[in-house]
Amino acid sequence: MGLSVYRWVRRKLLWAAPLTLATILGAAYTDYVSAKRKLDLIESDRLRAGTRVELSERELNAYAQHEAPEGVRNLRLDITPSGLATGSALIDFNAVSRAQGHPTGWLMSKLLEGERPVSVTARLTSSNHQAQVDVQRVTISGMELDGATLDFLIQHVLLAVYPDAAVDRPFELAHRVERLEVHAQGVSVLIGR
Repeated sequence: MGLSVYRWVRRKLLWAAPLTLATILGAAYTDYVSAKRKLDLIESDRLRAGTRVELSERELNAYAQHEAPEGVRNLRLDITPSGLATGSALIDFNAVSRAQGHPTGWLMSKLLEGERPVSVTARLTSSNHQAQVDVQRVTISGMELDGATLDFLIQHVLLAVYPDAAVDRPFELAHRVERLEVHAQGVSVLIGR
């Protein structure tokens, strides 16, 4: 009897595993489609003033994973109840730079060689059609970066690849977005005039 029970359980598990995987992948794709639809609606500039668009943490994660640039994988966003957001991923900085058309110099390519676990914790504040991202903590391969090292990385890696990135300074929000509110469930986008 033990062998027949084992075979029955094994058959059920073999049948259930692909179904579970398909359900998870389907949910992630559905979350991506939902986030993309909401972002397209915001970018259409057709929403009325006072409209609030909610993007859940699941939708933001699905969108980020689907839209991650070459050289970035396993991207994940976690939002705390206090509104701090932590993004983590495995990043190959050289691959990201090459994909953006900015090959790194020999020294930087050696310093940044290979895929590394990266985590960035930041606070987003927003009002009057402006926002600001203040970086609280950055770790690469388990080592926390701060001060001159962090400034160097921002200047020579982040801004080299994304010259329009705004870190620790205000920037204008597009598409009549009045403000962004980060909360434990995700992000609320409030449309202004």
